[in-house]
Order: sequence, then structure tokens, then C-alpha cells
Amino acid sequence: MVRLPYLTALTTLFSYGLLFAFGQLRDLFRKILDLPKSKKVQGYAPICLGLEDFYTRRLYLRIQDCFGRPIASAPDAWIDVVERYSNDNNKTLQRTSNTTKCLNLGSYNYLGFAAADEYCTPRVIESLKQYSPGTCSVRVDGGTTKLHTELEELVARFVGKPAAILFGMGYVTNSAIIPALMGKGGLIISDSLNHNSIVNGAKGSGATVRVFQHNAPSHLEEVLREQIAEGQPRTHRPWKKIVVIVEGIYSMEGELCKLPEIIAVCKKYKAYTYLDEAHSIGAIGKTGRGVCELLGVDPADVDIMMGTFTKSFGSCGGYIAASKEIVQYLKHTCPAHLYATSMSPPAVQQVISAIKVILGEDGSNRGAQKLAQIRDNSNFFRSELQKMGFEVLGDDDSPVMPIMLYNPAKIPAFSRECLKQNVAVVTVAFPATPLLLARARICISASHSREDLIKGLEVISKVGDLVGIKYFPVEPEKTYADGNLKKLE
Repeated sequence: MVRLPYLTALTTLFSYGLLFAFGQLRDLFRKILDLPKSKKVQGYAPICLGLEDFYTRRLYLRIQDCFGRPIASAPDAWIDVVERYSNDNNKTLQRTSNTTKCLNLGSYNYLGFAAADEYCTPRVIESLKQYSPGTCSVRVDGGTTKLHTELEELVARFVGKPAAILFGMGYVTNSAIIPALMGKGGLIISDSLNHNSIVNGAKGSGATVRVFQHNAPSHLEEVLREQIAEGQPRTHRPWKKIVVIVEGIYSMEGELCKLPEIIAVCKKYKAYTYLDEAHSIGAIGKTGRGVCELLGVDPADVDIMMGTFTKSFGSCGGYIAASKEIVQYLKHTCPAHLYATSMSPPAVQQVISAIKVILGEDGSNRGAQKLAQIRDNSNFFRSELQKMGFEVLGDDDSPVMPIMLYNPAKIPAFSRECLKQNVAVVTVAFPATPLLLARARICISASHSREDLIKGLEVISKVGDLVGIKYFPVEPEKTYADGNLKKLE
């Protein structure tokens, strides 16, 4: 958990207060100046209204050049970032024909499969020739190819569950599945830092939702005990079913779920476990099987396993792996399966090929090498950032490592200065994070070489000094054996 220093919190609050005050003043003067030429449509309420619109206009637009940067290459270790300019103080951005080659520290291409691969790419091209780019149909009509069936069987075998079902979008996998599984009379207990797709899925289910403190099994037990004792609101009848939802790696924190302890609590109170492995499947564990393998948890103890193909596998879509009864039920009731177009066949083939490489079924040991590389790269980069004095969130082995920025002025400063030195980073602020907890989210890939990582560390260290985000003491200088980096300052 982030422990925000009082001085940092005070200066951050003051900065946001200043931006809010000047924004309100600008809105007031704009209203006065535009009053004579106002042409309001009578009888219609404004579509854009409230603090969300204010935040977009007066805060986000100032720094929108730091977000949504278009790229003109595959999301490999190095990418071509399209240059943009603005003639109206960042209200609109115009693309140019120029690109800048940058070190990619933002894409979650954990195993490097999103770029051209000697095993995956030829098979994807062949599937494109055979099946075309899309199925133009839903799964229950004409949208199921033999590739879809093969991938469902392969995913089930890979994660250690009896059956699996595919979906065309990772976000929808959560937001559509949870309402299909839960309804009125059910209880969802969700980690306080779960992904937005889980939050929206829980809200749309009609079930009662309760939240427990992030990654705190003891508080989960308190919530479970209290809710079981009280029962349903008003009637106090027993809950029809209780589901506890957690993530394998929390995408904005880089922390591993305390899965063994959480499963022990769920078993004690007879609650089902729903595990979101979007960022952990394929990226951690000795053979890439995610947080269950890393923490020694039997997949049979997790009732529903969710994951996406957009990270480690370099494709799109998501899956649910569970018992045959649950998967069969979802195939007959889930709107995302019944009414949404199925995954593109080349995207399905990409996942099949990537999993086979990870399992070594391509006839090589490249999968094992990629898994060792992502683990070594992640632990090296995290340890060096911490030695420099940055406040880095997350656990060892996690390829996600947020660097805390806090102050709103430091968000664009850090992003722009890194870009000037050919390093592309992702900065994250409200509403994706709490208002005071802005950060830069670094994502490491197996495709990064040690030279790439050292280049990134040098730039981040210089920019960190310039922007002032080294909140902890810097460790003494270190010289590497290859002599490439004598100072990390």
C-alpha cells in the first residue's frame, strides 16, 4: 500500500487546489464573455456537465500530449512514436509524418509475442489466408472455427481447469461474465483495487457488492463473517451464493495477490473464488501458468479463472476457465458469447502458437528462455529503480512496476522529458488512480535486452533528478561488469 508523506500530500493537494481555482475562474470569465453569443437549445440539458467534464477541460487537456501517443510500429522493445503538435494550447493535437524511435517501457508485451515471431507469425499469416480476418458471426451461429475449439481446449489444459470459453475482448470477459454468474440475492466481495471491468461487472450484476481492503485476507474474513451473519438486506435471508473476486497481479500496483491466504478464507466460509489473471497468466510462474503456479496454489481450489490474451500472448480477447458445468452454463446464458462477434481467427491462431511456444511444443526451449528473461529483467529493473531512490510499488517477479509521481505538475514533466530522451513511458492519473496517487507505470518485456534496460535506467534517473521524484535516499554508486553504467544517478 502507498503511504503518502504528509508534505507530499500537502503540496499535491495545494497544486490540485490551484488548478481547480484557476479553472473555475476561467469558466466564469468564459461564461461572461460568451453570454452575448450564447445559443442554448431550449429544453435540452447539457450532455457534458459536472466535475468530470471540468477535469477534462481544465486539467486533462493541458497534458493530453502525454496520453494516447500513436505509434507506427509493432509494440516491440523499441517503437516508432508519431510526432504531434498543437496550435491551440493542447486542445487539439495534429499528427505529423515524422516518427521518433523510442525505448518502449509502456506496452504490456510481456513475452515479446506482439512483434514478429519465427514460430507464431507464419502460422498467423496462414490462418489469415485460410479463414479471413473475421468470422462475421457470433459463436452460436457461424462464428466457431476449429481454431476456436482448439484454443479452448489448449487454454483449459494450460491453466489446469476442465474447460474454457473464449471472448473477443478482455474487458468484456469480466464485465459480461460477472452479471451472467451473479444476480439479485448474491453477494460479491471485491478487492478495493480491482480493475474497472470487475467494478462495472459487479455493478451491472444486480448482486450486493461489498469491498475489502486491498490484499488483506484478515479484512476479507471480517467482511465475510459480518455479511454471512447479517444475510441479505432487509429480509436477512441467507445469500444465494458468495463470490470473492481478486486479481493475480494488480495492474496499477504491480502487486501479487495473497492467493493462498485468500483461498483459505474462502474455503472456511464456503465462498467461491474468482481470479483475474489478465496480467499474470503467461508472465509469471516457472512455466508461465500464472500466480497459481508461482504461489503453489492448486488451480482446482480456484473456482473461476479469468485471463486475457492481450498481454503475454500478443493478441486480443479473453477467456474463462472453470468446471465443465460452469462453462456450459455460460455458453447458454452469457450475452458476450451469444451476441458478440467471435475472435478473429488470426488472433486465435496467435494465441495457440504463443502457448505452444511457452509449453515447448514448438520443438524449442524459447518459451522457457522468455520466461526466465522476463523474470530476470523485471527483478533487475525494479531493484535498480529502488536503489536510485524512486518509490516503486509491486512485488518481485512482477513485470509491472509503478513509479510514484504524486504531484500533477510532475506527470507531464516526467513523460515529456523521457520522450525527449527517446524513452516512451506511460503516466497514469485520475480517474485511473486516486487523485493524489499519480504514477508512471513501467512494463518490462522479455524482448528487452540488458542494454535496453540500462538505457532506460539512465534516462529515468536523470529525469527523476530533474523532476524531483526520488523520494528515498540514493544507494552508493555501482559499476557493472560490462562498464556500461558507472552511475545510476
